[in-house]
Amino acid sequence: QVQLVESGGGLVQPGGSLRLSCAASGSFFSIEAMTWYRHAPGKQRELVARITSTRNTNYADSVKGRFTISRDNAKNTMYLQMNSLKPEDTAVYYCNVGGYDYSGQYYSKWGQGTQVTVSS
Repeated sequence: QVQLVESGGGLVQPGGSLRLSCAASGSFFSIEAMTWYRHAPGKQRELVARITSTRNTNYADSVKGRFTISRDNAKNTMYLQMNSLKPEDTAVYYCNVGGYDYSGQYYSKWGQGTQVTVSS
């Protein structure tokens, strides 16, 4: 069983920065892809950034150059450094972690979500 705890959301002014964290705990054999999604009111859920176990990354075009995804495998934790935030970044941010359990089954687990609000 994998548990995820997200933290780091909040209210920030345009141009400001926030750092989100997603910590995984529990019993699992491996963590493969770690992904941040966001869901804004009236919009579809959007993939923001993804990092693989080999630290390959990809980003949504809307956040390239402003957001940086990283992971600390020793802590089973993923981060999203968000700089130059814009009002359109306002959303609930969710982490998703995928990997394998000890029986060889692939799991995909979602965090509880953290609100990011960019407003003056």
